[in-house]
Formats: sequence, C-alpha cells, structure tokens
Amino acid sequence: MLQALNVSKSFGDTPVLRDVSVCVGAGEFACVVGRSGSGKSTLLNVLSSLLRPDQGRVLYREREVSAMGEGELNALRHGDFSMIFQLHHLLPYLTALENVMLPYMNSLRPVSGETRDKARECLARVGLAGKEERLPGKLSGGEQQRVAIARALVKSPSVLFADEPTGSLDKKNGDAVIELLRDVHRDGVAVVMVTHDLGYAKLADRTVVMEDGQVVEDGGPGC
Repeated sequence: MLQALNVSKSFGDTPVLRDVSVCVGAGEFACVVGRSGSGKSTLLNVLSSLLRPDQGRVLYREREVSAMGEGELNALRHGDFSMIFQLHHLLPYLTALENVMLPYMNSLRPVSGETRDKARECLARVGLAGKEERLPGKLSGGEQQRVAIARALVKSPSVLFADEPTGSLDKKNGDAVIELLRDVHRDGVAVVMVTHDLGYAKLADRTVVMEDGQVVEDGGPGC
C-alpha cells in the first residue's frame, strides 16, 4: 500500500537517508527503531509526505506521492494520512473537543453536527468522555496525547503515522497510548510508528531497524 523506493534525503551536506526502500502493507503495524540520528524520523516524514525525498520515490496505492503538487498532498494529509507527534501540538485556547475537530474547522462554514458527534465518539474511544470541554492546560500529559490521537482518528485515516508518541510520557501513560494504537491497528488502520522503546517495538507486526540512514534489518517482505 505504501512504499519508499530507493529514497535518499540530505539536510545541507549531511546525508540522513541513503537509498532506503521500505514497504508497508494495508492494515499493518510497522515499527521503525534505531539510535538517535539514524534517520528513522526523517523516514517517517518522507513516508507521510511531510518531506520530499531528494532521490527515489514514495508511492501510496500506486500513486507517486513524491511527485504530487501541494493541493494533492493537502488532500492526502486531510484524508488517508494522519500524524501523531511526541508533543501533542494542541491549541491551548481550544477545548479538547475543538482540538479534535480542528481538521474540519473552517472560518467559512460551521462544523457540522455529524462531525461534532464523531469527535465526541473519538474522545470517548480514547477514554476522555466527559472531558470534552476542558482546555489542554486542565488535562494531564497523557490525556493531552490521547486528545491528539482522537484528532488523528476523527478523519478515519487509512495510515496513522506516530513519531515517538510515548517519548514524553511516563510508563503508565505510554502503555495506554500503545494499547490505543494497537486497538486502531486491529480495526484495519495501518500504523507506522517510530520509537526508541524496544519493548513497544516488539508489540508491532514487524520491526524496521535503521542505522546511519540505512535499513539494516527489516522483519517484513521486501519491496
């Protein structure tokens, strides 16, 4: 479903990805691990269309993402792709419910009742029913990350990207976030997660190990 084919990426004179090929199947849970600076987050950003590769191609359902214009990329990011970061990136002046509805908020038209109901359902799914009207500052770190997950799920994505989603959480909250991601995966959503925690990585369908900008081990099929 999602492929990076012979992808390379540099920042200035520093190569970060070197001829990387990775494939992710529909509904698969793939985990990318490696030391700091190995290129794992850059690979995630290339796969999710946040970065364009310098060389190589990224394909999604046989469409070349790396050649899309900004209009097509925005449609992809607001449709099939969703992203969760280590830091939740919630807007502090919006309630939890409003933060979840953010992908649909537009100054030209009000949010529909159907979208509002779906946002409430997503908050309930992540264990935050009854906290819809709280501002982020009134939520714990773990709860804020769960709001971010609900915001990612409200679009019903086909692929959910997660970049160190437990990196700023204690073990209890980290475990809860991973269990939510596993639950999403069981519903048929492909999950691609970057983590430094090998214990969490073992819970995925497969592990991709990166070192010095290259894939040195891949537990899945080749591209």
